Amino acid sequence: MIDLTSNNTSELNNLKRKVTIYKEIMSNARAYREIWKTNLKDKITSLLEEMVKSCDIEATVDCRSDMENLEAIVLSLGDVKSGIWQEINSNIKRHLIKHNGSLIYQQLFNGKIIVLINYPFIENYGQPRPPKTIGIYRPEELKEPFFVRHMEEFITDITNWEDYDDDEPSKKIGFDINFGNMNVSQED
Repeated sequence: MIDLTSNNTSELNNLKRKVTIYKEIMSNARAYREIWKTNLKDKITSLLEEMVKSCDIEATVDCRSDMENLEAIVLSLGDVKSGIWQEINSNIKRHLIKHNGSLIYQQLFNGKIIVLINYPFIENYGQPRPPKTIGIYRPEELKEPFFVRHMEEFITDITNWEDYDDDEPSKKIGFDINFGNMNVSQED
């Protein structure tokens, strides 16, 4: 039996405060999920579709709803032939597929929204870079200007991936195949 006499009162009050915070967090998760269902999912989809149309971006916006309360809105630049292929014989070429990248708004387990950039990658050619996290937001924090900034960051990162060259030696190649710092000393 726990002794809850006056000399343990401060510890008990501290515990009660923590329980109150826990209950508030749990309540917030339920509320965030409801906001996603009732309006946020449609708002994100609509804003992304509007930007795609007004900026003339070849992209699709889809809702992935394989798991309840872990849904995602995905703006994808699609998949294409990479332009790289292996000739099997004179009549057959095996093309490598390039995934052009995507911008993702996904519910987390606690109802908050994580915004991610999936970088382009070419199948069977190195390893894809891990997704870049732009941020994690409570539903009420996602205001319209954020979506434009997210799209700008996405387009900038995708453009940098596509424009990779050796002008910037520290710049990582889009599929994590760097050859390290190759310092070669030159003799005069």
